[in-house]
Order: sequence, then C-alpha cells, then structure tokens
Amino acid sequence: MTKRIDFQLSMIDRKATRDEVECALEKYRFMLLTQELDQLPKVTQSFSLLPPSNTNAFHSSTETAAVNNANYEMERVKYIKRISSAVNRLGYKERQIIIIRYMTQDDVFDYEVYNQLNMSERTYHRHKSKAFYMLAFALGIEIYVEEVAGA
Repeated sequence: MTKRIDFQLSMIDRKATRDEVECALEKYRFMLLTQELDQLPKVTQSFSLLPPSNTNAFHSSTETAAVNNANYEMERVKYIKRISSAVNRLGYKERQIIIIRYMTQDDVFDYEVYNQLNMSERTYHRHKSKAFYMLAFALGIEIYVEEVAGA
C-alpha cells in the first residue's frame, strides 16, 4: 500500500508577484547603467574648536566615499549576477522574452517582442507569465495571498 503525500502550495498573489519581478528587472537594468556611484568627497575644510579624537572611525570624507563606492559596486555586481543566473535557468522561449523585453537598454514594448519572436499575442503572454513566476521563485520574491483567519 502506498501512501500519498499531499503538497499544497499557498496561493500566490499574481499581480503583486508580477509587479515585484518587474521591479527586480527594472532595478537590474538600472544597475547595468550605473557604472559608478557619484559620491564625491567634500573638498572644503571644516574647523572645530574641539581637538581631534583618536578612534578607529573614519573621519575623512574621502575614506568614507571610497568605502561607500566599494560597497555599492560589490552589491551591484552581486545583484546583476543573481538576476542573470535566475534568467539563465529559464526555458528557451521564456529566457528570450525576458532578455529582449527587460534586459536590453532600449525600452521595448510587448507587441514588438512577440512580433520579433513570431508568436501570437496569447502565446507570448502565456510564456511571459510563466517566466515571471519561475523568476519569482528563483529569486525568492514571490508574494503569497494572506489568508484571513476565521473566514
């Protein structure tokens, strides 16, 4: 006798998940465009009546700016790799749609993408929807419907 294992996935809020994935892809596009963060150090002197204290904290605006730029660059590279690896796990058609629609520098409309890929509008939206949910799970940004207790 075999036991059946029931696995129920919570209901996903489709619109919120789609919006979250679009935000992630838009952030990806933005991260690609920002090569460096323009956090320039202050070059004007400041005077104080208090003597300087000797601690291990950064006092120089140049040092602070350098640390902030290095941290931003590491986060940027990490985010770009995370999105790229998630997109690379998609199927061929889904990957094509996401790359053409969201990962190029040009703003491309849906109708341009499905015409370029020789797809019907319905097939295009079906593949795009599938790609969004697969990306949401791969990136861990899916949003679930909150169940109301006692309803």
